[in-house]
Amino acid sequence: MPKWKQNSFGGSESGYVEWCPTCSKVKTLPMVMITSLLSPFRQSSYIICAIIFAAAGIGTSLGNDDFQGATHMMPFEEDTIGYGEQQDTSLVARLQEAIDRGEVKLEFKNDGQGYLISLLENLGISTESQVLVFSKTSFQRHKISPSTPRALYFDENSYIGFVQGSDLLEITAVDKELGGVFYTLEQDPNKKPKFVRTDQCLECHASSKTMGVPGHLVRSFETDEIGVVDLITGTSQVNHRTPFEDRWGGWFVTGQHGKQLHRGNLFGKAAFEKQKETPNFRGNMEELKEFFNISPYPHGTSDIVALMVLEHQGHMHNFITRMQYESQLMLNAYGHLRYLKHKVDAFLRYLLFVDEAPLTDKVGASSAYAKVFAEKGPKDSKGRSLREFNLETRLFENPCSFLIYSEAFQSLPKKLKDEIYMKLWKILTGENNQPEFSKLTVESRKAIYEILKETLSDLPDYW
Repeated sequence: MPKWKQNSFGGSESGYVEWCPTCSKVKTLPMVMITSLLSPFRQSSYIICAIIFAAAGIGTSLGNDDFQGATHMMPFEEDTIGYGEQQDTSLVARLQEAIDRGEVKLEFKNDGQGYLISLLENLGISTESQVLVFSKTSFQRHKISPSTPRALYFDENSYIGFVQGSDLLEITAVDKELGGVFYTLEQDPNKKPKFVRTDQCLECHASSKTMGVPGHLVRSFETDEIGVVDLITGTSQVNHRTPFEDRWGGWFVTGQHGKQLHRGNLFGKAAFEKQKETPNFRGNMEELKEFFNISPYPHGTSDIVALMVLEHQGHMHNFITRMQYESQLMLNAYGHLRYLKHKVDAFLRYLLFVDEAPLTDKVGASSAYAKVFAEKGPKDSKGRSLREFNLETRLFENPCSFLIYSEAFQSLPKKLKDEIYMKLWKILTGENNQPEFSKLTVESRKAIYEILKETLSDLPDYW
């Protein structure tokens, strides 16, 4: 591994979101509450759009599914967090340092993709992760439509957004303590590549929808024939708890899903009406060339498995950041974390997929994404991992988030990690009999326990 990629945990981190020009219309938190927490510079520019993951949403209620107060804004501009003053130490920041030292050179291609492929390679992101969104939820909305969708590429650390004909790539890094840190990269071969940090994105993506921290959104809107969103169709966040039929409005979706319905590949009133008469008439698709020219993209797919992973990890990243902020503030004020007990419970419910919406039919990938993702491990002595897919009744065979290995999780304050590890150990060994964790089968608990015991190096001795 090149030195610029290394960190104290042997990994890297970051995350991605998507520009949103309509955010002032869909916010549920009054703007004055948001801007009161922001710097004067950002207060003056709160109408400027932020990066968001996606298209927008129908789904479950964020507040009800996490914990009471989960949608409240965190004071991340104050001294304890110091978001605007702290230096980003993410993989993107380390890549910039390597570029500046002359250790890495991004290759620009004159095929319309510019730095895209070289950037993905240097961040370790496979093009197989490609997902495509056609809703006009971007500051580049005039360039996005069902005939020219925006492409997103991601892994557990980094997310990149590409729009045909744009002079910018959109990037987010998930810093181990700050959460989402937003960048753009100018597509100009005559200039030295420079990731430009833009905190203006926080005007929309540090909100009630992101758990009150700089974070990410995957959402689901109906759109018209050219991708303009219908805001009355809902704005709730989409994650692994969202019913299958409410996902992916404003997205293209390829892959098999049987008789299960979803909102992907539909745009315009006529398409939604036909969906009622002929369910899945645009379902179970393997490629998208009937909708647009696929040649500007590395692949002609928007993989269903990649979408499912994206929506899980987007909210998991937010939750980790929220717990980082909560613990920092509480330790600074009280020196203990006793008031975080119910939040730790909620965190573990999401980490362990307790409220995951079940699959009612088998899901099959349309790209090599599932294979690429699963191969990254780590695996135990029996060949099992947290990246092993199920795709028949649920997303993963061993339902515990792979982000437990992430630098962001590993950088949580020790007192908080001790609390999480103790509670997790009790759940997996059966000592904890809270009804909310009863959905976890004995077999799943045993497998997760054994996998973590072999693959997670910082577990306490009592494990």
